Amino acid sequence: MVQVDDTTTDRFDTGRFEASRHRLASLAYRLLGSAADAEDVVQDAYLRWQAADRRRIEVPEAWLTKVVTNLCLDRIRSARTRRERTVGTWMPEPLLDGDPMLGPADTFEQRESVSLAVLTLMERLSPVQRAVYLLHETFSYGHAEIAGILDITESASQQHLRRARGRVTAARRRGAEVDPASARRIVEEFFTAAASGRTERLVALLTDDATAISDGAGLIETMSRYDTPQRIAAVARAGFAPTPAKRRFTGGTPAIHYARLNGGPAILVVAGHKIAGAVTFDLAGTQISLVRGIAAPVRLVRLNECWRRYTPGPPVLTSW
Repeated sequence: MVQVDDTTTDRFDTGRFEASRHRLASLAYRLLGSAADAEDVVQDAYLRWQAADRRRIEVPEAWLTKVVTNLCLDRIRSARTRRERTVGTWMPEPLLDGDPMLGPADTFEQRESVSLAVLTLMERLSPVQRAVYLLHETFSYGHAEIAGILDITESASQQHLRRARGRVTAARRRGAEVDPASARRIVEEFFTAAASGRTERLVALLTDDATAISDGAGLIETMSRYDTPQRIAAVARAGFAPTPAKRRFTGGTPAIHYARLNGGPAILVVAGHKIAGAVTFDLAGTQISLVRGIAAPVRLVRLNECWRRYTPGPPVLTSW
């Protein structure tokens, strides 16, 4: 008979946790919209897993999902998180396509649930609605399983899902998925028009109710917001025009790369193999409905970690 000591058991149990790590991180990221917070939650879950009497855990995947979900809900309900959301300093942290934290992307619902638009929309749902929607639509949990995870009834889970679906569906009516080739063409045309100062073309590429938001590179307390195509065009011209001040800010002459962040089109400003800023775009058909400027270092940490392992295509522009 082969004897199994405690060290062997711990290695086996650690392996079971590690096999679930990417799935748990993907769930936490979708719930929180922050890669850093998702990593913290998964680490907390690991410590709880290590401290638990694992012999009494019948289904480790279900146990870990419940722990991670409820740790996320505790964070969402915390006073610090509510304050950040209330004063308007919050924006989803973008991830480079291919990052395992983005998780499953086989269905439209799975891809949509990790888009920056839906991560932002999740903020308008109650914490429980958010959890029910993601567990059901993205991770294919049934209502009986969700009820056990959230300690609610099956009928309550069904009701939360209906309400969450209604809000997501209403937001989705702006347009269906745009194929990647068309998305790239639109975004590169926007960037080219902005860099060359072609205001009329910029305005034509924006929907009538387009919005732009910027985190001001983390130097301002609240997001800057621009609500008309003309104002967005003016900001884009100023933001994309090459200047010595921008080169000093980025630490050199940056290269401009096209990329996909959270499944959507984006422009990355890269200097010295480091991403100094990202501009993401939400599309409605052949026009742009939302522009996000992201340059706060705290929102670029994981993006830069992945970029160091990424092989990008040729830059859109190298002499900006």
